[in-house]
Amino acid sequence: MAGFPIDLEDVNAMDPEAFVDAFGSVAEATAWVAAEAEANRPFATREAMVAAFAAAIAGADPEDQMRLLQAHPELAASRVMTDDSAREQRGAGLDRLSDGERARLLSLNSAYRQRFGFPFILAVRGARKNDIVAALEARLRNPPAAEFQRALVEVQRIVRLRIEDRIAP
Repeated sequence: MAGFPIDLEDVNAMDPEAFVDAFGSVAEATAWVAAEAEANRPFATREAMVAAFAAAIAGADPEDQMRLLQAHPELAASRVMTDDSAREQRGAGLDRLSDGERARLLSLNSAYRQRFGFPFILAVRGARKNDIVAALEARLRNPPAAEFQRALVEVQRIVRLRIEDRIAP
């Protein structure tokens, strides 16, 4: 992540377009989240910036929230994904699955997407592949409305981690 971390002072000095360019990818390349959060500048703290992104996600209409969830890649899928997602999935070992592990995860991903209409989303930083599979299996049993909210919470966790990577404490 070239140019990161940066000071909050520099973030607050950015023009709106530069802010969205710099932070539009933290919510999986869904720039409207950064545009909404930008309206809350200047941020007094890094935590205030995280809160602005979380509020943008929580306050969005359900259709925009669904599009945000649908923008996330499936775990262990071979489709092109953002650098952040690729790095996070590598960190969880999802690039080193056996054929059987990959087949199981892809089958669970498919069942999840079919049930809920969006990919399984989990902040995988610090997780192991077995933790991820167990979480996916457990969350497949959730009612759709509860899982929609749980997925949004996971997106907010991912956004937090990505902002913490980009903004100096």
